[in-house]
Amino acid sequence: MDIAEFHAAVYDTVHRIPLGKVTSYGHIARLIGMPNYSRHVGQALKLSGLGVAPPLPWHRVISSSGVISSRGPNTTGAERQKQALEEEDVEVTVGRTGELRVDLKSYGWFPNRLNPITDEGE
Repeated sequence: MDIAEFHAAVYDTVHRIPLGKVTSYGHIARLIGMPNYSRHVGQALKLSGLGVAPPLPWHRVISSSGVISSRGPNTTGAERQKQALEEEDVEVTVGRTGELRVDLKSYGWFPNRLNPITDEGE
């Protein structure tokens, strides 16, 4: 799989995450057959920009521990992700050390495999 195919597979999979659910970078990587490439999933999402149609629900992808990944000091990405998730009725809490977190037992989406897309949808 080349980089363009990898990005396309990531974007296709992220589009399938249901409204009000989240999954992890690692689970996306496993679903597309590249289980050791969770960091690359994050990079693909970072590089997606606004050029993906329909718009990519990037906010539904979080760490495997349920934490919204920090974008570094003085950035607003984690707060934007929190707001987008809350707009979908996903509860985001603040952990002991100030991290933003989602309960994966309540909001997680972890299918074993993806169903093929047909003309009628999934």
